[in-house]
Amino acid sequence: MKILAFDSSGLVASVAIVENNNLIAEYTTNYKKTHSQTLLPMLEEIVKMTETDKESFDALAVAAGPGSFTGLRIGSATVKGLALAWNIPVIAVPTLEGLAYNVWGTDRLICPIMDARRKQVYTGLYSFNSDDRLETIMDQTPMDIADLIDQLNERGEKVIFVGDGIDVYADVLKEKMTADYAFAPAHMNKQRAGSVAAAAQVRYAAGQYEEGDTFAPEYLRQSQAERERAEKAKLENDGHE
Repeated sequence: MKILAFDSSGLVASVAIVENNNLIAEYTTNYKKTHSQTLLPMLEEIVKMTETDKESFDALAVAAGPGSFTGLRIGSATVKGLALAWNIPVIAVPTLEGLAYNVWGTDRLICPIMDARRKQVYTGLYSFNSDDRLETIMDQTPMDIADLIDQLNERGEKVIFVGDGIDVYADVLKEKMTADYAFAPAHMNKQRAGSVAAAAQVRYAAGQYEEGDTFAPEYLRQSQAERERAEKAKLENDGHE
């Protein structure tokens, strides 16, 4: 089983090849360039370095959202195009589930946080059970950071945070968290295509995959432009009443 995985849901761009639970290659960058400039060149590089036949992949995996609207659209377009060209299925991995796989095996409650602006984060809660299977305690959702902190403090469990939300909300977490917590270290705290592929293997075995033409990213909320249009339309409608 050979999976080609992508994650372009945030600032990080990441591509990985996993075969039979073996990470063959992973190329991850977190530096300036847009994903439209990076994803396909990164794919070309790891395919070349590993002497991989592009048509040898059994499935494609992608961080399906939430995250950056632009990043998700680029990742979606890339995967859909490749799925059509190679006639292979797409395994959609929730972005926060992929982040949770970064800290596989921890005995702490896993809380991925991605900055969603306006003092909100995309978040969810996960844990590994006694069979080393990832369980979803709270489905991924947008949430005020203050509400998340209150919920975690009420649970009182040891928690580990992962995701780019740490960079934005570390100070408020340090100030407000009363439950025992830790921040994942640098090599674990951002999106990785290798983790997306690991989650994808479990989903593929469970039959959770689809054709490229039916795949669509999961945004969880409207984009800023869509919200502004809706607010403008509401004001215009209120003015005509």
